[in-house]
Amino acid sequence: MAQKLVIIGAGMASGRALEELIKLDPGAYDVTLFNAEARGNYDRIMLSPVLSGDKAFEDIIIHTSDWYAENGVTCRFGEKVAKVDRERKVVIAENGDEVPYDKLIFGTGSNPFIIPLPGHNLEGVIAYRDLEDTNKMIELGAKKDAKAVVIGGGLLGLEAAAGLALRGVDVTVVHIMGHLMERQLDEAAGYLLRKALIDKGITVLCSANSKEIIGENGHVKALVLDDGTELPCDLLVMAVGIRPNVALASEAGLMVGKGIHVDDQMITSDADIFAVGECVEHDGAIFGLVAPLYDQAKVLARTLVNQDAKFVQREISTKLKVTGCDLFSAGDFAEASDREDIVFRDPSRGVYKRLVLKENAVIGAVMYGDTADSNWFFGLIKSREDISEMRDTLIFGPAFQGGAPLDPMAAVAALPDDAEICGCNGISKGEIIAVINAGSNSLDLVKVTSKAGSSCGSCVGLVSQVLGLTLGDAFQMPEKETICKCSDLSHDDVRKLIIAKELKSIPAAMQELDWKTSCGCHVCRPALNYYMVCAWPGEEVDDSRSRFINERVHANIQKDGTYSVVPRMLGGITTPNELRAIADAADKYNVPTVKVTGGQRIDLLGIKKEDLPAIWYDLGEAGMISGQAYAKGLRTVKTCVGTDHCRFGTQDSTGLGIKIEKEMWGAWSPHKFKLAVSGCPRNCAESTCKDLGIICVDSGYQILVGGAAGLDLRQTELLMVAKTEEEAIDVACAFYQLYREGAQYLHRPYKWIDKVGLDWVKEQVVDDLENRGALAARFRYSQQFYQIDPWAERAKKGVDAHEFKPLADFTKVAAE
Repeated sequence: MAQKLVIIGAGMASGRALEELIKLDPGAYDVTLFNAEARGNYDRIMLSPVLSGDKAFEDIIIHTSDWYAENGVTCRFGEKVAKVDRERKVVIAENGDEVPYDKLIFGTGSNPFIIPLPGHNLEGVIAYRDLEDTNKMIELGAKKDAKAVVIGGGLLGLEAAAGLALRGVDVTVVHIMGHLMERQLDEAAGYLLRKALIDKGITVLCSANSKEIIGENGHVKALVLDDGTELPCDLLVMAVGIRPNVALASEAGLMVGKGIHVDDQMITSDADIFAVGECVEHDGAIFGLVAPLYDQAKVLARTLVNQDAKFVQREISTKLKVTGCDLFSAGDFAEASDREDIVFRDPSRGVYKRLVLKENAVIGAVMYGDTADSNWFFGLIKSREDISEMRDTLIFGPAFQGGAPLDPMAAVAALPDDAEICGCNGISKGEIIAVINAGSNSLDLVKVTSKAGSSCGSCVGLVSQVLGLTLGDAFQMPEKETICKCSDLSHDDVRKLIIAKELKSIPAAMQELDWKTSCGCHVCRPALNYYMVCAWPGEEVDDSRSRFINERVHANIQKDGTYSVVPRMLGGITTPNELRAIADAADKYNVPTVKVTGGQRIDLLGIKKEDLPAIWYDLGEAGMISGQAYAKGLRTVKTCVGTDHCRFGTQDSTGLGIKIEKEMWGAWSPHKFKLAVSGCPRNCAESTCKDLGIICVDSGYQILVGGAAGLDLRQTELLMVAKTEEEAIDVACAFYQLYREGAQYLHRPYKWIDKVGLDWVKEQVVDDLENRGALAARFRYSQQFYQIDPWAERAKKGVDAHEFKPLADFTKVAAE
């Protein structure tokens, strides 16, 4: 019969212990899980991407309700435990319910430390610890001209500041020490990090001591420093550390110090009660990084099923990406007379590396900007290997030891099995090799079975190398993707050569680029044609034979051979005269179906091909142009009514949508491109699933990119917050042009962003204002050649008349 196991706290450590327990013996325990938060286990490490808009909360859930149900876990989320009665072996909930246990786990985590400054109880003073805190910061981003102060220049404080800044908030970081992240970085690296944050528009005050928090009507108004400086704020975030949550354990009579005392098997002073995670104190140490917490979880699971296991504290390295900056530190890098430094600086690249040596061994390392060799250096710190023979080249990493650059795989091969590969999940090289040998023969499978690479993703390259090293010839690195069987060149190669060789027609391209076939195929011809349209606006020879049928005849073919006609309605706005023209055309040409589309337009379906020029003519007389619902190009700009009519509208979303559509209609791109502008965060125009969406907030315009709502479902990611309509339009045009110039043909923006990375897109469009202006200028230049209504050309000028004439009239019968 299964024993009763009660777990208090559904955090990452207890969640991992539960996973491990289910793997070892899924039927050993009947589990009840309490959690004060009204939700289960989620990845707290990834709250920062939720704050910045790069992820949604759903993306960071570790254990879903379905997972708990499938594994028979009774969930009592949103319920606090009031008392543990050890004598009766029951857990008593706040509502008075009593739950008996045979074994009990404390996974109560830690509490954020709130500095007891005068005014710390004011509304608007928060910590940065959970989803509720994150949502409060997100809400602040919707407020116009919002200001925030973050106390604490450690990892959490800086992530909070960066996320708020991305939300358009004016942020000041106040740090009492002389440089940022002093526990992980030395002064030089801290300086570089501070400079990078200032470049992102964040004010950073070091050696600054907070004195009091002042308020108005019960809400925070400003932070006052001890030198009298007053920092106005609408929200004050304290990110100054955590303390193990031991209150419940202490009341239950368990031995506690800084944390709940446990032995090597994670057993407390009561043999039937265990503890795991940030609430634990083991041999005088408490823990905040996830790697040792997951080690504890594995030991606890084995203890619960009577297997031998022992928690051993190990030397920990810190490898982080703070606001886009790569950082690494490990070991002891304090100044001392018996130590030597090797330092490398590259100011142009923003790279700093420092090794601390003692008795010809590496005892500490700090790296900023380039952390590629961090695992190798961490191995040297742990092994205390004599580095005398390679001292001169040591700072340059493993590739330069032995006189010649090594195969990159050699550095991975040299790592010991206990070398940590995934810092987020505490996964070693040996653990990855174990799951590979057990059948996980692809990167995706390794992510699922070992968790390595499944959080921040910075270790994916190393995980791939371990795969290659372990599987050898059985592991096939992805082959270079060529444009098609007609060429050995990739899409990127073709695009670059079209520009370098000034190729402006398909025959010229095929001749100069050594095409294997005489005239290409249905795969390469449309791609070549688009790449030249984009590279040489007004100069390329547009080849209609290289376009799909819908683009050749400027209408969508239907399954019965008829076509649909969709006039453009800027921003979804129409007029009574346009509606009358549509109705008259539908009657005149016997249109069988008139349908309102999801893109806020009207679709006339079932039109004969030969009638297309005539119906276009009639619609054109009413001032309507092609909606290009058939094009690999701009489709629609969907809007809500905004401030014109809506009680909740914060900006003129309809007007902005119309302005953007006027700028962009007619443009060709690698794939269809859909936009939406919502007048407030209620998002009635569905901006969060478009290729480019804009959500109007009091403080400006949140510009979102990379959404999809077709075969693939993708939520957009935040590109930036624009202050004005003009800035929003410029950014939209620049982003579209960057996508047009860089993406592979038939790739939607989300696929392109996956390839190049959102950080790189932000560098091009958000950070580099000169480049943004150049991109927008190139887009507008090209538009002068393509903002020509194709319907009018064919209806009034007879362009491509042959496309609309039947090859033969089969209604006539030949004479006998």
